[in-house]
Amino acid sequence: MSAEQGTGPDPADPGSIRASDPDPSPAPEHTDPVTGDDAVAEPAPEPAPEPRPDDAARPSPRRRSDRLAAVLIGVLTLLLGFAFAVQVRSTDTDEQLAGAREEDLVRILDDLTAQEDRLRQEIADQRAALDQLGSSDSQAAAALQEARDRAEALGILNGTIAAQGPGITMTVRDPEGSIPSAVLLTAIQELRGAGAETMQVDDVRIGVSSAVTGSPGELRIDGKRVTAPYTFVVIGSAQDMATAMSIPGGVVSRVGGRGGSVDIVQSDLVVVDALRPLDEPQYADPDDGD
Repeated sequence: MSAEQGTGPDPADPGSIRASDPDPSPAPEHTDPVTGDDAVAEPAPEPAPEPRPDDAARPSPRRRSDRLAAVLIGVLTLLLGFAFAVQVRSTDTDEQLAGAREEDLVRILDDLTAQEDRLRQEIADQRAALDQLGSSDSQAAAALQEARDRAEALGILNGTIAAQGPGITMTVRDPEGSIPSAVLLTAIQELRGAGAETMQVDDVRIGVSSAVTGSPGELRIDGKRVTAPYTFVVIGSAQDMATAMSIPGGVVSRVGGRGGSVDIVQSDLVVVDALRPLDEPQYADPDDGD
């Protein structure tokens, strides 16, 4: 055997390849051990982007929706439980009332009505107390003013304070000196009955205990002499007092029957300025309040 044959490939051997022959196909990079097929190498996956620092602190939309759903479920559960409790209580009360007697229902209604009245009264009392606390200064001023007004009214009634207002001026003439004290006393009483608040005859203030005495032509009121013509200055309803003096059988008729006459002038403003001295008590003293 020659050297050329010893070194070359054997033509009879199909598995032998010559070194000079080109590679018929590229060698596979990887072979599947199960199937034996050649597998092409896949490209390496791209690296995932690194998370930013603020992404971890910010809740995801899905997490927010889960929390909102949980809160809504909790609220709906509470409402459902409350409604169920109210319904059960209302049902029990209705069943109890349906099985109660008429007398019991009347008693329950009376109790509820009384309770409502008490609550309303308590509310009114609390509001009144609140108003009183909130306006104590104004109430004190109002109380002081009211006390002053009452003192003035009492002073006008007992004749210790001068007064003015609408009224009449009535002049009783007695040319013959025949009018008795009863006529003047009747005039005073009828004027009071017609709404006279205060009056004076000449310069004598008429009070609650005033008395008319004396004989015709020598008349006295509370011990003070008055002379004709007698002038009445009266504060009150002018129309009512004038009508009272002119009724049949009244003062005007009686004075006319004695030969006298009566003139009545209605006015929007008359002044009663005669004062009556206030009697001092002899035995009574003010109470200290102890």
